[in-house]
Amino acid sequence: FLGAGKPPMYGDYEAQRHWQEVTYNLPIRQWYFNTSDNNLQYWGLDYPPLTAYHSFLCAYVAKLINPDWIALHTSRGYESQPHKLFMRTTVFVADLLVYIPAVILYCFSLKETSTKKKASIWVSSALCILLYPGLILIDHGHFQYPLSLGFALWGVLCLSYDWDILGSVAFCLALNYKQMELYHSLPFFCYLLGKCLKKGIRGKGLVLLTKIAGTVLVSFAVCWLPFCTDVEQIMQVLRRLFPVDRGLFEACMFSSPPPHCPCPDKVANIWCSISVLIKIKEILSPEVQLKLSLAVTVASLLPTCVKLLVQPSLRGFKFALVSSALSFFLFSFQVHEKSILLVSVPVCLIINEIPFMATWFLLVSTFSMLPLLLKDGLLLAYAVTMLGFLSVCVASFSIFEKTSAEDLQLKPFSLSLKGYVSWFKAFPKIVRSLFLLSITLMGALSLMSAAVHPPQRLPDLFPLAVSILSCLHFLLFFVYFNVVILWDSKNSKGQKKSS
Repeated sequence: FLGAGKPPMYGDYEAQRHWQEVTYNLPIRQWYFNTSDNNLQYWGLDYPPLTAYHSFLCAYVAKLINPDWIALHTSRGYESQPHKLFMRTTVFVADLLVYIPAVILYCFSLKETSTKKKASIWVSSALCILLYPGLILIDHGHFQYPLSLGFALWGVLCLSYDWDILGSVAFCLALNYKQMELYHSLPFFCYLLGKCLKKGIRGKGLVLLTKIAGTVLVSFAVCWLPFCTDVEQIMQVLRRLFPVDRGLFEACMFSSPPPHCPCPDKVANIWCSISVLIKIKEILSPEVQLKLSLAVTVASLLPTCVKLLVQPSLRGFKFALVSSALSFFLFSFQVHEKSILLVSVPVCLIINEIPFMATWFLLVSTFSMLPLLLKDGLLLAYAVTMLGFLSVCVASFSIFEKTSAEDLQLKPFSLSLKGYVSWFKAFPKIVRSLFLLSITLMGALSLMSAAVHPPQRLPDLFPLAVSILSCLHFLLFFVYFNVVILWDSKNSKGQKKSS
C-alpha cells in the first residue's frame, strides 16, 4: 500500500484502520471533532456517517480477533500480515455483498430479443465490468471500499425496474457513504422528477414525487440521527465533508500541507492542466476559485440534465450519469485522481451499447491514475490488468468492428450535418487510427514513467504529461457523450431498450 511503513501518515491503509480505531473507542459526538484522542490532522474522518458506521462495524470484528489492531493511540501505524489479511478481507466482503451482485443483476437485466444473444451479452458485459482495471487496482491496491459505487449501481438497477422508492433509498445510501456521489446526484434528481412531471404533477406524478421526497428525507434522517443532537454537530460534520477553505485543487488532508505531503496533486482535470500555463492559485483567491469552478461545472451540466428532465428515459439517464460525473471531474472543486472511477462505473453500464468508446474510455481512466499506481508499486498489476481487460473487450464485443457512426450512436448527429454526411464514410477508419495512436502514447508514457528518470529541473514531468494527455482525452469524451445525448431522438424511439 502507498505509504506503508512510512511515518508519519502511513498511507490509505492506515486511514481506514485509524477510522476503525476512532469509531470504536470514542463516543459518536467526538468522531468528527478535534480532541486529544482524535487528532483530525492524522487521518481525521472526512466522509459521511455511513462510512463511519461501516468503520465501526469492521472495528467490532477486529476487536474480537485482535484488540491491538484498534487500540486507542498505541495502534497508530500498526502493520502485520494477519491484519493486512483482515483488511483485504473486509474489502472483498464489501465486493461480494454489495458491488458484485449489483453488477451481475444489472447485466442479467439487459434486454435482447434472442435468448441466446441475451446470455452472451450479459456474460460479456459482466465480465468486462468486473475486470475493469481501475476499480480492481484502487480497491485492492490503494485500499478503498466499493460500497458507494455499489449502492449507486443498486439505485440504477432499481430504477431500471421502475422501483423508484428502492432506487432512491439505494442512492441515498451511496451519498451518505461518500459525498463524491454528488457527481451522480443531478441525473438521479432530473430523471425521477422528469418521470413525476410526465405522469402529471396533479395526479400520479404528485403521489410519486411525495413518496420519493419522503423516502429521501427519512433515509437521510436515519443516517444522520446520531449527529442531530445539536446544530454544531451537524455543521462540524459538514465542514469535514466539504473543506472549501483548502482551495480549488485536490482536497489535501492538511490545511497547510507540509513538505512531502502524501496527497497527490496531478489530476487529469482542466484546472490542473491549465495551471501549467496559468497559475490559478496565485491569480485568484480561494473564494473566486470556488465560484469559477461552480459556474463552469453547472454550465457544463445543464444541457444534458435539462434534456433528461424534459425527456426522461432510462437510456438518457445512464448517459447523463456519465456526462454529469465527467463534468464534475473536469471542472469541479477539489478533485482527486480516484474520482475518475465515478465516471468509469456509469461508462461500464453502457459498455454493451457503445463497446468501442466505453473500452477506450475505461483504458484512459486507468492510465490517468498511473502516477498514483506507480507510488503503490502496482506497475506489474497495472500492465497485466490493462492488457487482460483490452483482450476480453476485444474478444467479447469485437470492438474494432463497431466503429461506424451508427455503432457509436452518432448517426442522428451525422444526419444533422447534411452536406457533411459524406465525411462520415471515413469515420470508422479515423476512429480506429485515433484509438491506436492513443494506446501507443499511453503505452510509451507508461514505460517512460516507470523506467526513465525525469530531468532534475522537471521532477514532475511524467506525472504532468500523464495528467495533460488524459485530460485531453476526457475533454474529447465529454464532447462525444454530450453529442450522443443531445442528438438522441425523443425518448430513444426506434432503438432497443436496455435496462
